[in-house]
Amino acid sequence: MAPRSWLDIAADSHFSLANIPFGIITTPHSSSPHVGVAIGKYALDLSMFAAHSGFADCPAITSHLDVFSQPTLNDFAALGRAVHRDVRQYLQDFFVEGSKSRPAEAFAKPYDRRGLFPLKDVKTHLPFHIGDYTDFFVGKHHAQNAGALIRGIDNALNPNYMHLPVGYHGRASSVVVSGTSIRRPHGQIMEDLTAKVPKPIFTPSKRLDFELELGAFVCKANKMGEPVSIKEADENIFGLVLMNDWSARDIQGWEMVPLGPFNSKNFGTSVSAWVVLVDALEPFRVSGIENEHEALAYLREGKKENVYDLKLEVELTTKSGTSTTITRTNGKNLLFSFPQMLAHHTAGGCPMQVGDLLGSGTVSGTEPDTMSGSMLELSANGKNKIKLHGGDERTYLEDYDTVTLKGWAGGEEAGLVGFGDCTGMIEPAITIQ
Repeated sequence: MAPRSWLDIAADSHFSLANIPFGIITTPHSSSPHVGVAIGKYALDLSMFAAHSGFADCPAITSHLDVFSQPTLNDFAALGRAVHRDVRQYLQDFFVEGSKSRPAEAFAKPYDRRGLFPLKDVKTHLPFHIGDYTDFFVGKHHAQNAGALIRGIDNALNPNYMHLPVGYHGRASSVVVSGTSIRRPHGQIMEDLTAKVPKPIFTPSKRLDFELELGAFVCKANKMGEPVSIKEADENIFGLVLMNDWSARDIQGWEMVPLGPFNSKNFGTSVSAWVVLVDALEPFRVSGIENEHEALAYLREGKKENVYDLKLEVELTTKSGTSTTITRTNGKNLLFSFPQMLAHHTAGGCPMQVGDLLGSGTVSGTEPDTMSGSMLELSANGKNKIKLHGGDERTYLEDYDTVTLKGWAGGEEAGLVGFGDCTGMIEPAITIQ
């Protein structure tokens, strides 16, 4: 049974006492972005909280209170996992029923007197300044499904796939916070990929897709030429978000050979606003997809439970407002963990920075109609119709469709640890002469 809070927290809230996710907010009190945490249906403004002696009894953070007034989480994240852990524990103790923390007595209504605001009155912002973004491809079921559709079942996975976390460098400038609309991109496409003489056309994408992913933010830099050891990599990860790495499949199909995706992936990547700390996810560690090949030593983790039991789902809402949950899957469907991704990323000496973002790649399961993390799989690359409530059908996304990713761990009895929503609406392509 979860501890009770003196604050009213609904049993189905993603932001229970067991969670305490961090984000960047503006409030009716301040239009300057700064740090907050989500708790129940409220956001606690940590800048205000700190200014009113809220952290007086938390020695881990008392000499660093300025980090809560910053417009990104980078400075707080850079303090390290031990500080994140202490601050989260302190806030959990603060909100628990019967708290002995003296500041709790000051939270008589109205709550906003010292920084507690209803989430509906708070605007969220991109949580980190992201210097670099790398998208991996470690959702084996998606890789197998997509590969089979494109190259055939016998060549679905490339020979290296089971041996290393495959990835490519994305575009950090187009990573946006949940709620930001995504413009349908233009690009070159081949309407007939079997044509002997290529005749591409330049057009708005006709096969626009979502990708259900998890993202992880780095909280510790490494020097150029100095890899991050697999034994240390876990401590270099701040927390996780939901991530939608939007994809233009028709542009991707024509451009990606030989160097991989380019314009088909750089027009928009959405992340959820609240970052769930790795410590909040510790109780939900499970084993990922079994790999018949033993990892090379630099990727070999000491524990088998290296991914998280996260319930994931995707909801599609049409222009008319009708919503349909079109897929469900689980975060445990990964072949490699985020620490392994980080260790591989830096194996050649690549320097990571605080705030760098790592994407898992599309998370798909094994049940064809309910466990796919993309419309590419759900529609078999446009061959099958996806049935929506109200009689609508889709093969790929249409203008004004809104995609919402949801994810959470645990149950209501112990308290949900969730991300909130990650949403984005498709805006029509602009006219290019």
